[in-house]
Amino acid sequence: MEHFTPASAAIGGVLIGLSATMLWLGIGRIAGISGILGGLLTLHAGDLAWRAAFLAGLISAPLLYGIAGGSLPEIVLPGSLAFVTAGGLLVGFGTRLGGGCTSGHGVCGLARLSPRSLGATLLFMASGFATVWLARHLFGA
Repeated sequence: MEHFTPASAAIGGVLIGLSATMLWLGIGRIAGISGILGGLLTLHAGDLAWRAAFLAGLISAPLLYGIAGGSLPEIVLPGSLAFVTAGGLLVGFGTRLGGGCTSGHGVCGLARLSPRSLGATLLFMASGFATVWLARHLFGA
């Protein structure tokens, strides 16, 4: 197994959980990234500052980590830009249709014992497993 880094994965998971907890306890909001980003497109009074601050932190944290000397993974597009863009649009459509993304359902929804989030997360995982299997065994990726 390549790139198996249990210690850094565990630390990252704790930090994500801490972040979601802080947002929930601090302002009563769920840390679903697609919802936070989507909420910027439909502004409601008082929502802009916390959404922008959360996303700014999300983007700036890895940059600061790199500046501090941490190693960042090289970003390699696995296909054409059009293919990746189409994938991103499908993810965006799916998160709107499913009422949340992996972070919202998987991290926050499961922590709140939401049955809807359990169902969504199981479907995310099953879809991911099926996609990897198809890509590796049928398409040779």
